[in-house]
This record gives sequence, C-alpha cells and structure tokens, in this order.
Amino acid sequence: MNGVHDLGGMHGMGSVQPERDEPVFHHRWEGRVFALVRAMGALGRWNIDASRHQRELIAAADQLRMSYYERWLEGLSQLLVRHGLASAAEVASGRALPGAAAGTPALRAAQVPAFIARGSPAARESGRPPRLRPGQRVRARNLHPAGHTRLPRYVRGKSGVVDRVHGVFVFPDTHAHLRGEDPQHVYSVRFEARELWGDDHVAADAVYVDLWEDHLDAE
Repeated sequence: MNGVHDLGGMHGMGSVQPERDEPVFHHRWEGRVFALVRAMGALGRWNIDASRHQRELIAAADQLRMSYYERWLEGLSQLLVRHGLASAAEVASGRALPGAAAGTPALRAAQVPAFIARGSPAARESGRPPRLRPGQRVRARNLHPAGHTRLPRYVRGKSGVVDRVHGVFVFPDTHAHLRGEDPQHVYSVRFEARELWGDDHVAADAVYVDLWEDHLDAE
C-alpha cells in the first residue's frame, strides 16, 4: 500500500546515518517488545506479513514520530485488539479487566530455543519453471494496492534487468491478508539509478530489488 512507511527513494527525509557499533537493542524495553511480538506470533492468529501490514496502518504522523520498536509495539497492540485477544481498555491500562479469561501461553520459556531455531521459512517447493530468466529486461508493474505489497513505489513502472532467480517463496501481498500463500518465483532485479532518479546520477550506480512474478512484466 502507499504510505509514509514506504520511505525508499522518498525525497526530503535526509540521508541514512549508519551508527557505528550499533547495539542490537538501544534500550531494555526494545528487547521486551521483540520477545512479545515473537511470542504472540506463536499463537498462529496472524503471520509475519500480516504483522508488517498492521504497522503500515499506523497513522502517518505517528509513523514519523515513533522509533522502530515503538511501531512494533503499536502494531502488536492493534493486532491484539483486532483478533479479540485483548480490549482497547486493557491495552491502554496494561492490565486485564476483572473477570477476563486467562489465556494459555503459546510459547513457554523452555520452547524458545527450538522456536527460534525453526524460524518461519518462506521458501516453498514448486514444479513450475520461472517465467523470467537472468539477463531479461523487465518492467515493474505500476500497481497501487490498498493492501500490503512488497513492490516499493520508487520502482513501479521502471525498467530493469533480471540478475538472478532466487527460487519460490510465499507471496506477501496475499499472505498479509490471510488469502493464502500463492508461492511464486522471486527475482533479483537490477534497476539503474538513472532509470529511477534521473540522468544526474552516476551511470554505474544501481539498486537490486527482490520482486515476485506478479510484480513484473517482461519487456
């Protein structure tokens, strides 16, 4: 979907400022949020793409003022209410309402190492050959869906060249809305900087973007 969360290629936001020796978490509460998101995801009521889409739905003004893990916490809070796991009042107070049923933990401490090691692989098997091949010119479709998409705005309608075929993976654009996995081949596509942002960029510069078959047309 279009929104302020899709900052790639957007003007006026300044350059990326890498942090030297950046820690995994800047504050202890960030680690707790990370753990909460993983633990609640173990319930299986939503998936990683649905979780990402929920964060995309955060209002633009809040998106811009929030830190990374503040967005994670807000998205999780909204998912809890949306799926009936907590009320808005409970989220606001941080306490269960009197008489609320106690939930059964989906993930206990002893299960965490195996859960983390297993991960959430998105690769799938398919007997269908890739529609595109390395070296082939393609054009990213000019799509503007109301829901989740992994097709960034700055490449839509732009021409590039397939660099490699990664294999078959779950299609996030349907998975985020619980409409099935729809596995598709994924391609690394090379877009020249001048194609994306004009002739005043260095001719040798390029961006490689991983895109699914439904994002691309052969030229």
